[in-house]
Amino acid sequence: MSILVKDVMGRVAIAVLPDAAFAEIVAAMRRYAVGAVTVIDENRRPIGVVSETDLMLKEIDPVRHGVSMFESRTQRREYDKAAGVTAGELMTAPPITVTPETRVRDAARLMHAKQVKQLPVVDPETGRIVGTLHQRDVLRVFTRPAVELERDVRAVLAEDGTFTVRIDGGVVRLGGRVRRRSQVIAVAEAVRGVEGVVDVVCEVSFDDDDLMALPPLL
Repeated sequence: MSILVKDVMGRVAIAVLPDAAFAEIVAAMRRYAVGAVTVIDENRRPIGVVSETDLMLKEIDPVRHGVSMFESRTQRREYDKAAGVTAGELMTAPPITVTPETRVRDAARLMHAKQVKQLPVVDPETGRIVGTLHQRDVLRVFTRPAVELERDVRAVLAEDGTFTVRIDGGVVRLGGRVRRRSQVIAVAEAVRGVEGVVDVVCEVSFDDDDLMALPPLL
């Protein structure tokens, strides 16, 4: 059973309007101990995100003497952000969002790919923000109760085999027997894909080696 964003997300969304001042953004981040705030329109729909990285450009922005033809689009955007004083000017847009029904595994991959630590969660019908998914929320998956984790592990095991399951600290140790060696590989990969599994130690034996390499024909 997949764990969804709605199962672990925070129900409070730290958001500001586009005209929020620089100091107001910093104050919101400090008050709620977050590394970013979502910028929303008057209908509570996310239009961008202001992160600590965006704010840091104000400190590291070099002195600019005109516009260079050799500047990249990213460099020009960073200069504009460094000169900004409101959320609308500082934000990165469009925002990267997920919905409550997004799988946590997919959200984690998105965070890793986009190098962000939190994602606004939006209602898929209205587009309005309904919460925030933080990295710490994703990591909660790895602290699931062993009983709950074992239930999901057993649900993905092949029906034509006998298995034993032991779980310690998220590490699943599988024992038992199946008919074919290829089934051992498939079972181990299926268990590894269960949310909350840290690693799999597979000690499942088999009767037939259907993966045995055959000698080339002469």
